Amino acid sequence: MNKAQRIYPWKWIPSLYIAEGIPYCAVNTLPVLFYCELGISIPEITAWTGLLSLPWMIRPFWSPFVDIFSTKRRWTLAMQLSMTVCMLAVALCLPTSFFFASTLSVFACMAFFSATHDIAADGFYMLALTEKQQADFVGIRSTFYKVATVLGQGGLTLLAGWLESRGMQPAGSWAIVFYCLTAVFFGIWLWHTQTLPKLADDHPAGGSSPSDIVRNFCMTFVTFFKKKYIATALAFMLLFRLPESMCGKMVAIFMKTPLSEGGLGLSLTEIGFANGTVGVIALLAGGVLGGIAIGHGGLRRWLWPMAASLALPCVVYCLLAIWPQSDFSLICVAVGFEQFGYGFGLTALMMYMIYFARGESETSHYAFCIAFSMAGIMLPGMAAGWIFERIADFGFCGFSGGNAFEIYFWFVMVCCITTFAACYIAMPSIKYISGSLVENNNKTK
Repeated sequence: MNKAQRIYPWKWIPSLYIAEGIPYCAVNTLPVLFYCELGISIPEITAWTGLLSLPWMIRPFWSPFVDIFSTKRRWTLAMQLSMTVCMLAVALCLPTSFFFASTLSVFACMAFFSATHDIAADGFYMLALTEKQQADFVGIRSTFYKVATVLGQGGLTLLAGWLESRGMQPAGSWAIVFYCLTAVFFGIWLWHTQTLPKLADDHPAGGSSPSDIVRNFCMTFVTFFKKKYIATALAFMLLFRLPESMCGKMVAIFMKTPLSEGGLGLSLTEIGFANGTVGVIALLAGGVLGGIAIGHGGLRRWLWPMAASLALPCVVYCLLAIWPQSDFSLICVAVGFEQFGYGFGLTALMMYMIYFARGESETSHYAFCIAFSMAGIMLPGMAAGWIFERIADFGFCGFSGGNAFEIYFWFVMVCCITTFAACYIAMPSIKYISGSLVENNNKTK
């Protein structure tokens, strides 16, 4: 039997990509909110939760070993069960006096398991389906990953907010959220034990020792750094999203902080709807429109408009800090506008990385590009809380007549200069990439 006859993708692809998306949100979004509620300082929140994204950034370094030590199906199921245990551990640790250190340790393990799960699940997807099926279901897998993002950032926050509105303490409400996640993920694991097909060609890679894999990986890494314009390309990947990386986790903290301290004083329910539902949907809409724009006009034509779209809408947070709003609908409009701009502008970076990775070892080189672009989000995001605290400590707020959040978001607007500078220094590489693409297309014709 061929793959098309024996595989029923609708039985497992939607749940598989929900299983990819929810842990990412659980590790990178939810801790910011409940650590803020439980009294952890802003610098600690941004530094430690920012570090949790490291496994997704460096996963190319251990992805070859997933191929040689077991089947992709076993890796996928093992990682799902491991994440289930981690979610239960978070729920148990939250009500304790040592919740910060213990939950951070569990989240670090969950991040590693989730990154490994993504490697195995994506590999299983490509192995289980024919090329036609892969093309047919690429939109389906993307859609359900986005559904998981809405559920993770919006739905779970709404649940915690609803529990708190019923009089439950934050630690207890978030513990129940993670008990629910545990039950859901255990159900996903059980479902996949029955529905993930057992493939005859899903077996450990033979003929390659770990030392051979390490040697080949190092050679791929070397060829990546020998690419033309590598220095300017890395600068572009690291700096293009700097304003958004400085907003990142600070926006959720700004929304949660009381009005008396310069924040918006939103409830968890309101944050879940504004940031996790309206914001995510606007982000996705911006990404779709960005893809259409580049498809019709090309990267060179749309680079500067997309850079402006990504950077300049951050000014909405400056305005919200200057004129705190009790009108929740206006806050939702502001968040939607900023996230739509981010989604539209991010398309330029994604297409640049796709084009830059083309050639020898394309898949591995694209993974390296993703790693460097994630570093451009992680490292500034980790420093964001420290910068915010320095602004408050040094009295810039009193000097300017504003609050710490207002000055911080004006600092973010200054960081927009780096986005445009990154575009300027990357222009030679973009022209080179565009010329190579035209040349290759002409050869193909």
